[in-house]
Amino acid sequence: MSQEQMNRQRFEGKTVIVTGAGSGIGKAAAIKMASEGANVALFDLLNDRTSETEAEINAIRPGAARAFDVDTSDAARVEKGVLETVELFGSLDVVFANAGINGVVAPIEELTLEDWQQTMDVNLNGTFLTVKYAIPHLKKQGGSIIITSSINGNRRFSSFGMTAYSTTKAGQVGFAKMAALELAKYKIRVNVICPGAIATNIDQSTHKKDELKEIVIPVEFPEGSQPLAEGPGTTENVADLVAFLGSAESCHITGAQIIIDGAESLLC
Repeated sequence: MSQEQMNRQRFEGKTVIVTGAGSGIGKAAAIKMASEGANVALFDLLNDRTSETEAEINAIRPGAARAFDVDTSDAARVEKGVLETVELFGSLDVVFANAGINGVVAPIEELTLEDWQQTMDVNLNGTFLTVKYAIPHLKKQGGSIIITSSINGNRRFSSFGMTAYSTTKAGQVGFAKMAALELAKYKIRVNVICPGAIATNIDQSTHKKDELKEIVIPVEFPEGSQPLAEGPGTTENVADLVAFLGSAESCHITGAQIIIDGAESLLC
């Protein structure tokens, strides 16, 4: 059997939840794992993008994907989505907690409590709620949890004005490592990925305040800030990593913090 044939079977009979599945990294990961046999629950706000992801997957494997209207910062909607996923597909094996926003980008003194709280609610609380409600189902047979953090707040601190975002991303790493130890006896693995610049539409969730220019320290890289590539990585690059961490191929990896940035954070 070829490696390509083996890869196609990695998720046969498995059920995967992907949050933030309507676009970007979430969409790419959902398509990747569905193409390798997974049934995929797409957690996102229901809109044209989420419906397109569902249709795209089902065109390849009819019935393999279902979109759920889930705001990951809303505990009731997350719990309902997880229960409906298990009812529909019969089990839960992999959770990709990926949903997130950049939020308001501004000097600390210009951030309102509401600005700060919104980023905490979506990025940090959303991760907690997704994992919390998935655990009882993952305990039945073990599984894999993958959390999308970032190089910001963990390895790079020069994204001026992104204090709230970076705080949530550092928090996700701490949460993942605590969860990895707590859940190891249930054969549930927990790993966190830290992407650098990836070509997605997350900038649509970015709100930059005018005062930002007062704190920015200009940094210029004449030959670019991506040592390994000519530009940002692709969502497919990250999806490949997510699929590996979700599969049995990574059965001895848990509590890991994996940077995927083409050496960007080593430079800046």
